[in-house]
Amino acid sequence: MSKSIRHQFHFPHPPEVVWEYLTDPELMALWLMKNDFQPTVGHDFQFRTNPYPPLNFDGIVYCKVLEIVPFKKLSYSWNSGPGNGEITVESVVVWKLEPKEKGTELFLDHSGFSEIENLNLYNALMDGWLKNMHKIAELIKAATHDTSNT
Repeated sequence: MSKSIRHQFHFPHPPEVVWEYLTDPELMALWLMKNDFQPTVGHDFQFRTNPYPPLNFDGIVYCKVLEIVPFKKLSYSWNSGPGNGEITVESVVVWKLEPKEKGTELFLDHSGFSEIENLNLYNALMDGWLKNMHKIAELIKAATHDTSNT
């Protein structure tokens, strides 16, 4: 058994605008988690939030940037566990952006949920990623609205 989370979301903005929210650590913190991300292949980084023991999650996601194709593709490992260095989820997040006539199609593929013990986390992330894509849309909308009024 290996499960993947796949979502698609349309943004009425060019890929460069969406890309910024996927690669700028400060913007990422607004819709995902605090982090020390740098858009450099091979960079080890962490996402940090509150622990959630029912999902065997200590609040730290250990990541490594695997691939960057500016404005088109970003992928990184996404590993987590209950703490003390124990990793129970080894997965990969892949973002793909496709320019469209009226914006950008954003595709998410979060793969690697192969253990039965990871199903609760998989289910939480299935919904969580979709909510986060909506957060990005709201942040972009607010930012573009704010700049048009200045």
